[in-house]
Formats: sequence, C-alpha cells, structure tokens
Amino acid sequence: MQKIYIVLTHTGTLLSNLIKLYTKNDYSHVSLAFDEDLNEMYSFGRIHTYNAFIGGFVREYLTSGTFKRFKNTMTSVYELEVTDIQYREIKEKVVKMYKRRKEYKFNFIGVFFVMFHKRIKRKNALYCAEFVKYALASGDVDMKYLPDIIKPEDFKKVKDAKLIYKGRLREYRNRIRAIEAPKPNIPVTIISTKAAV
Repeated sequence: MQKIYIVLTHTGTLLSNLIKLYTKNDYSHVSLAFDEDLNEMYSFGRIHTYNAFIGGFVREYLTSGTFKRFKNTMTSVYELEVTDIQYREIKEKVVKMYKRRKEYKFNFIGVFFVMFHKRIKRKNALYCAEFVKYALASGDVDMKYLPDIIKPEDFKKVKDAKLIYKGRLREYRNRIRAIEAPKPNIPVTIISTKAAV
C-alpha cells in the first residue's frame, strides 16, 4: 500500500479571499502530493508568484513561490491510503501532465461559474479541485460521490482520507517540535506525528 496527500489551503490572497467569501468555506485551494513531506506536490494555480491571473499546471513548494510569500497560509492535510497500482497510475498521469504543462491552462471561467452552480468544461483547462478529482479518478479512486461542481472543501469528504495536520502550512514540517513547544496564539492541531523531518 502507498499513501497520497490531499492538501487544502487558504493563502489569504485577494482571489482566495473572494472565493472564500462566496463559498463560506475554510479553504480556497487544493493540491495533491505524493509524499508526506509535501516535496512532490501539484495543482492548478498561479504560475508567477505575484500575478494571480496567469495560471496553469504547477508544481508547488512549501519554501518558495506562493506559499513562501504568504507565510500565514492555513492548511488541512489529509492522508489517503491507496494500492500500489493506484499510486503508480495516479503519479504517472500527473507526471505526464506536468511534462506537458505548457499545454494546460487554469480554468478561470470554470471557477467563476461555480458561483452560479454551473460546470464549465474547457479543453486542457482545469482549476485546482477539478485537477485533484481528475487525478484521483485516473487511478480508479472512487470520486463519483463527490459533486460534479467540485470545490476544495469537498475533499474533506473523501472516503478513508485521514486528517493528519491542521494549522499553518509553514509549521507543517515542524509538527513534531510544535507538540513539544507550541507557539502562543498560533492555531496548530497535530493529528498524527508518526514521522519527523
């Protein structure tokens, strides 16, 4: 068996705040990672850190880019156990997409029409939640019970997904030390601490 990670975030950017204002949800973005340390993490989002309106398929990093700029990004990290075959199929699909990333665009129109409860499909264009759902389904992970008009918050409902961390994203890799000496006034919830960096 293998494990993949569904990473829900809210950065506090203008666009993410607008999404959060409409949805009334805690999170406005979702990513998919193939390791517990989130070193190999992918999504559809901004290509350039300082420009929210040029988007596409990106590899995301905790220590650079958007997540480095927005230091108070909040997150919930879910761990999902899959078979070796499912893991391989999902990762192969995502890696293949990343190699052809210049062919993909961010589905801004799709995000906009979520507000009107309409799904707008465009060729080679996805927004973050569409991508994660598509990637998981490509490995035969059952996604049929999730809404067609998918939002980041909906991934809290993924069957058998286990919440392992909730708090500031920048504290994620230090979650073991956070238990020993949590910083005052910073909401950090450690759900599972079986691995440390």
